[in-house]
Amino acid sequence: MNKKLLALSSLLVITACSEESTDTTPTDGTPSDVVPGEETPGEETPGEETPTVEVPSTYDFASLSDASASGVSKSGQVLRHILINELSAYVGGLTQELDSAAFSPTDEGQVVAALDFYFRFDSDSNGGESLESFSLDLETTQATFDDVSSGKDIAGKLAGNDSATDHAVWSSEFTGWSDAEIVAHGGSLTSPEGLVIAFFETVEANALGRVNGIVRTGPDGTQLPVYLTESGLDLKQLIQKFLLMAVTFSQGTDDYLDDDVEGKGLLASNEWDGESPYTDLAHAWDEGFGYFGAAVAYGDRSDVSIADSAADDSDQDGLIDLGSEYSYGASVNAAKRDKGADIATDFSAGAFEAFLAGRALIQATSGELSANELDQLRTHRDAAVGNWDAAIAATVVHYINDVLADMEAIGSDDYAFADHAKHWSELKGFALGLQFNPRSPLSDSDFATFHGLVGDAPVLDAAGLDDYASDLIDARNLLEDAYDFAPENAQGW
Repeated sequence: MNKKLLALSSLLVITACSEESTDTTPTDGTPSDVVPGEETPGEETPGEETPTVEVPSTYDFASLSDASASGVSKSGQVLRHILINELSAYVGGLTQELDSAAFSPTDEGQVVAALDFYFRFDSDSNGGESLESFSLDLETTQATFDDVSSGKDIAGKLAGNDSATDHAVWSSEFTGWSDAEIVAHGGSLTSPEGLVIAFFETVEANALGRVNGIVRTGPDGTQLPVYLTESGLDLKQLIQKFLLMAVTFSQGTDDYLDDDVEGKGLLASNEWDGESPYTDLAHAWDEGFGYFGAAVAYGDRSDVSIADSAADDSDQDGLIDLGSEYSYGASVNAAKRDKGADIATDFSAGAFEAFLAGRALIQATSGELSANELDQLRTHRDAAVGNWDAAIAATVVHYINDVLADMEAIGSDDYAFADHAKHWSELKGFALGLQFNPRSPLSDSDFATFHGLVGDAPVLDAAGLDDYASDLIDARNLLEDAYDFAPENAQGW
């Protein structure tokens, strides 16, 4: 986290940018027009009044209808983060459920239905169910799904299923997985949902086999949990990481923060209806921020603190509010990569400060944004998305390095097949989602080359380890070049 944030007063005063923005924010930098504690006069196009923009240090903006209340609403995004967490936790605990006979499926479809409880969540029937995946030192404010939000699921917002703003036709242009073995029990390779179903069906096949006495073992002879395949796929990690990309990253970058569809994202109306707590534009920006996953006081914490614990009782009431005091997904990965960088990066503050500055600009503008103001909002969007994307790419690099270390340990007492599968699957799950950002610095051809090098399963045969290690280094180099990562970071993350 950029330590400048820790020294900010409660409000920073800036002025909206002039007609031709000079903001050249680097991927890991702070928007250049945000000057802490300073008013900067901006050039105005004749006839335009440039508003004074007050930027708070926390993501807290007053309601337009009640100044004593918050005008930020992102509960639906938080619920989808939670549903993905809950699904991942369920997959991780399924083996024990089967072994204890707490769940004894006998027919095809029963395990998939259990996974669909979260994936196709029905809040009308199940909103009162308790949250299970949060084991925190403090009690959470929300105890059930309905306490967070209602009427939301994962499947409906998967890339390709909410297609109004998609920059590609994901039913035919989705790429990155070519080995048909994963669809042996169902699903497809042609769409994001098809791949998720393939993961689910594979978990089910392993679960039914276990119930029927089939013992599957890894290279070390130990029995495998139902989410781990003999080929080294950790389906728990693949499901979670791919959903984080195909839902939260896709929705954030290609819907709420995009500007290619009239009335959507940055082109939503900023006219206030006189009753709602926010304008459509403010709400779209908040939803994009919600998918990034940062807590409202994220900027007040260090990267070390965030990496150590996603929860932070910022209001000191002895409870963790899952809607405002918990950081999810990419926001945590951004802090982890900043913490682990040999050459300093600031993905966490770079994204958070841009989200703050963009929302403050919207809040300060009465009515529709001028062309100059919209350009400035785009600049903040580019900084927010650029840092978000770079943090994920850096996380892919991190797992490439983990896999390389796992491969070096093969044949020794230090080797752990489950760790190898976990690291590879996190690498693959995140990397598949890089295609969902319409502004990705990774070209389509380099994306295809990357996944050709990484493949669709880790290499476990000793005879192929050297060649595959070379391929992984080439894949890492592609990301290093595309994202302009320092070589020391690419090798050390």
